[in-house]
Amino acid sequence: MSEPKNSLAQASSSYLRSAMHQPVDWHEWTAEAFDKAQRENKPVLLDVGAVWCHWCHVMDRESYENPEIAKLINENYVAVKVDRDERPDVDSRYQAAVQAMSGQGGWPLTAFLTPDGRPFFGGTYFPPDDQYGRPGFKRVLQTLSSAYREKHSDVLESAEHVMSAIDHAESFAGRSGEISGGLGDGMVKSAIESFDPHHGGFGSAPKFPHPSILDLLIDYCGRSGDEQALKVVSTTLDRMAQGGVYDQLAGGFHRYSVDERWVVPHFEKMSYDNSELLKNYVHAYQLAGNEFYAHIARDIIRWMDDCLSDRDRGGFYASQDADIDLHDDGDYFTWSLAEAREALSAQELEAVAPLYDIGEVGEMHHRPEKNVLHIRATPEQIATRMKLSVDEVQKLLSSAKEKMLRARLVRPTPYVDKTIYVNWNALCISAYLEAARVLELPEAEHFALRSLDRLLSEAWSAENGLKHVIAYSDSAAQYREVTGLLDDYAFTAISCLDAYEVTTDLSYYRFAEKIAAKMIENFHDETSGGFFDTSRRALQGNLGALAARRKPLQDSPTPAGNPAAAIALLRLHSYSGDNKHRDIAESTLETFAGIAGQFGIFGATYGIAVTLYSRPHTQAVIVGKDEKAHELYRAALSPFSISKSVLQFDPDHVVQKNLPPVLAQTIPSLPALKQYKSVAVLCSGFSCQPPMESASVLKQHLHQQEQVSSARKIS
Repeated sequence: MSEPKNSLAQASSSYLRSAMHQPVDWHEWTAEAFDKAQRENKPVLLDVGAVWCHWCHVMDRESYENPEIAKLINENYVAVKVDRDERPDVDSRYQAAVQAMSGQGGWPLTAFLTPDGRPFFGGTYFPPDDQYGRPGFKRVLQTLSSAYREKHSDVLESAEHVMSAIDHAESFAGRSGEISGGLGDGMVKSAIESFDPHHGGFGSAPKFPHPSILDLLIDYCGRSGDEQALKVVSTTLDRMAQGGVYDQLAGGFHRYSVDERWVVPHFEKMSYDNSELLKNYVHAYQLAGNEFYAHIARDIIRWMDDCLSDRDRGGFYASQDADIDLHDDGDYFTWSLAEAREALSAQELEAVAPLYDIGEVGEMHHRPEKNVLHIRATPEQIATRMKLSVDEVQKLLSSAKEKMLRARLVRPTPYVDKTIYVNWNALCISAYLEAARVLELPEAEHFALRSLDRLLSEAWSAENGLKHVIAYSDSAAQYREVTGLLDDYAFTAISCLDAYEVTTDLSYYRFAEKIAAKMIENFHDETSGGFFDTSRRALQGNLGALAARRKPLQDSPTPAGNPAAAIALLRLHSYSGDNKHRDIAESTLETFAGIAGQFGIFGATYGIAVTLYSRPHTQAVIVGKDEKAHELYRAALSPFSISKSVLQFDPDHVVQKNLPPVLAQTIPSLPALKQYKSVAVLCSGFSCQPPMESASVLKQHLHQQEQVSSARKIS
């Protein structure tokens, strides 16, 4: 006899379907669920989580699979479960509500709503009974059900206050001001002040990667040569890559570190963390030429290729889970000394144990014998200890890593969510394209372009715009289409511009124009400036807190939608010359200018947008296909600069037809360029310098261009 299922058996999301066998009468986020709550005059229990979230699984097992608790819920509430990756618009608003009520947010998000969706109480994880200093979920359910019936007016008053807090969060009304070109440098200074000089990163435990501030720092280093800023970048990138937060065997970064040393991570791996950190390591390589950064970048791609890529059709999967089950906490990724001894020869173990600090006692509290692999010794130190040459040690370490990875692959593997989200895919595409051109990885470029072509084919229509999801992890009984959000548009427009710069195929530029135009049509606030996160079309029939308008400014953790939209429009303007693009970007930045500086490193994408706005955009155009042209291209790419783009045209193709309006008008005529076999033309501020044939001369002019626009050093 088959096990009974609730309505989530029909959900598209793999996270929601994982709850189909729970005895809770779950509903998806639909009008029908809220209609039922109003008919029965019951409060709504809202659970927001994700397939990769460890504590979501814990609460599912402890509470939602508990028949006694399920009975309490079914009798007194209408239960609604939401996948935060599928519906970030729902999650963001109720996160703001719970933070206003409890001072903290996160997942699982547990909120109690009136039948029309207004929150009146909330928190995150609740144990089934009172423990960990937290009230038990049974007691919370009983207390709030009684309060809803017996103190109804108090509940409604509380809900009204919380809705006001949601409306206020990220509305930024009255926070406009003049755009200060030094705001980005102010964020750099904030990063330097919060820098941990011993372990890298910012602040103390827990430590998250902050890719946007790292890019802002890398750009600042390239312009100013500031050694203090360079130390922040190099120490942070070094320590992260040497830590347990980096998967030393398979590549790729875990979501964050629970300690300040980057040793013990939360083991889930997200596509967006790895895409943005991939950019950081590529940009740092452009800045410093450090081969270690190039190695980490290639290693991230290796893991993404192996685990997060649809190799047949193109596209990037969403995430890899941390655990196999609730009794597991990163066991797949960690090693006991006995497990390492079983996989390796005695000499390999002698070499690898000090490298990764593998001992009898490791770092995992639930299983003290388990070690998180992190770099604690150099091959040179190991060679001295073993009385071997460094080359001999390197061979031992290489064979040991291969054997350990093979042994790990035999273990039950954490779930990979194969859902293809448009916004996260666009970030991955941009990262792959940047890595491909800097590190000369044609396969990465090919896969990125195939993935973008799939996005444009399956997610975009001229009439309806973008979707948020184009494929779910598993075959679903019912495919639920989710309307595209601001992030989907801004990130996809940027990825189209990146694709144009890599391929010089004007069709990608035209897609960027179309997507940006639809973004303006659907999301732009013509009255007060800036962009809402949800479209005007999606506003009709909004439920609960979705009625609150939101203009995202803070990076959390992906780049915020408003500065990303401004970046897309500013980059478009540098090619289109259309003042509408720049004017809307300018008004967007002005909308938040009075408040953005207070966000510090969490406002770094806004800092990047202001930097791009404040400096003339530079385009290095290379015409040629021989080795000399390749030298010019490499010279143009180094160092990294936020406000620079590099394009290479094959002179045998019809170059003029692939030039956007600005370049078609400003670069010297093609007949004039044909006297050169390979040549570079440097354009900035809608004018171009005379053609250059020398890579060293091009580098010199690029350096001078940066010096002209460089801000003063931070003292």
